[in-house]
This record gives sequence, C-alpha cells and structure tokens, in this order.
Amino acid sequence: MIITITDNGKGMSPKIMNALFKVGENVVSHDVAGNLGTGLGLILCKELVEKNNGHIWVESEPGKGSVFHFTVPLTS
Repeated sequence: MIITITDNGKGMSPKIMNALFKVGENVVSHDVAGNLGTGLGLILCKELVEKNNGHIWVESEPGKGSVFHFTVPLTS
C-alpha cells in the first residue's frame, strides 16, 4: 500500500531532498507561513516506516510544493 501526502508549499531543491531523511544533516528551513522546521520529524517518520518494512520518499520542485510517499506492507 502506498500512502501519499501532498502540500502546496514552497517546494525543495534536490540538495535539500537528499538531506531530509539523514541524521546529522542540517535541513533547517522556513515554510510559507514563516514557521521554522528542522526536519527531525521526517527522520522519525523514516525510522517508523522502515521498522515496519516500508519505504519513504519525496518528490518536489522549488515553487511547486512537495509530495511525500510511504509504503507499508499489508497484513492479512
């Protein structure tokens, strides 16, 4: 199963996307409302998804928002 979350924010450069899910990378940014984000929440999401045998990734372009996807296996 793939779950997708889309936003209409300011988007991200490839450099930022490559650092988003890595511990120790500096990904401090401001959203369109001026709120400060550190990226720590996405690192926690990655840990939770991977501990449940899933995968998480992002698609984004500056000025066009972002689309976050993650998979989780279905159980019967």
